[in-house]
Amino acid sequence: MKRSRSVGASSPLNGIGKQDGDSRRKRKVAEISQALNVTPVDVAALRRMAISEGGLLTDEIRCKVWPRLLNVPTDTLPEKPEEIERENNKDYNQVLLDVQRSLKRFPPGMPDKQREGLQEELIDIILRVLGRNTQLHYYQGYHDIVVTFLLVLDERLATALVEKLSTHHLRDFMDPTMDNTKHILNYLMPIIERINPEVHDFMQQAEVGTIFALSWLITWFGHVLSDFRHVVRLYDFFLACHPLMPIYFAAVIVLYREDEVLDCECDMASVHHLLSQIPQDLPYETLISRAGDLFVQFPPSELAREAAQQYSQQTAASTFKDFDLVSEQQRPDSVLRRRLREKQALEGAAAGAMVAMAQPTVARRFVRLAVMGLTVALGAAALTLVNTALEWVPKLDLHLFP
Repeated sequence: MKRSRSVGASSPLNGIGKQDGDSRRKRKVAEISQALNVTPVDVAALRRMAISEGGLLTDEIRCKVWPRLLNVPTDTLPEKPEEIERENNKDYNQVLLDVQRSLKRFPPGMPDKQREGLQEELIDIILRVLGRNTQLHYYQGYHDIVVTFLLVLDERLATALVEKLSTHHLRDFMDPTMDNTKHILNYLMPIIERINPEVHDFMQQAEVGTIFALSWLITWFGHVLSDFRHVVRLYDFFLACHPLMPIYFAAVIVLYREDEVLDCECDMASVHHLLSQIPQDLPYETLISRAGDLFVQFPPSELAREAAQQYSQQTAASTFKDFDLVSEQQRPDSVLRRRLREKQALEGAAAGAMVAMAQPTVARRFVRLAVMGLTVALGAAALTLVNTALEWVPKLDLHLFP
């Protein structure tokens, strides 16, 4: 019998009464069950359920749907994971230290014996995946992702899903260097600039960079969110989407905190401190919806040139086509595009007015620039960045979205 690993890991449906919420919840459970039971499994419907409000609702459902979202066949998995040789393993000491420091990731009140058993399984999963895939390199924060899967799934299934995730979504974080990780972080500012140039310019003037979002990105927010329900809700969303979706979610968090950012002292230390302290009471469903919309409006292919580093490298984002199914309608971007069209149809002209209101005026932007007093040196740095971007010929196979 499966142990109780997580506490309260069901996702709420926000903003509605209990009776209506129960009704919608039952309807969603029925739709998920129907999508799982048809032949072939309706992956597009499962993606919609994972993205839509409340996500996949319960860990029991996640055990069935997460493998489908990652295209991991569960009927061919070995009954018992192979034993791991820890002695002389180059990663063992670091993994052990990180796992020993991961107490806060386990549910409060979990018996020590159960937690210690799960920590041993956590070590084995990490070493097993690294042993099978010698091209992967362990990074601090990887265990935060693995423990989330372990708390939802059993060791056998968690190993399979973490291995698939590590060779696809997380592949860029597991290189010998952080070059590709830095490249992915470079998508953050172009997204922010598209929506709120004022916030973008303020952050550029403060020279805060993007390092504040590093732990968000490489742990899928597992390290920085204290409520496990919010963590698994985000994992529902990320697993149903493109590997770069976490950086879009990071952008909407910054945009949501616009007033706090602009009221902050315009220096690196102040802005970094503010942004690195992520609020725990974020409106997650609203931000998830917004991130999905931004991905459709500004896909990675449109941002790639601006996000280019000094040296272009192929990132694992291009391997996401491995997840493409035969039907075009089962691609995550198609799900997001359809979802956005439905929202626009409902909102009509009001949506255009809201977007217009959300965009700062050109005059306001230049007033802010004048107040900040941009220097000639900053202008030269910006020009260098533009020239570098223009000279870069993308090798990235990011044209996944027609």
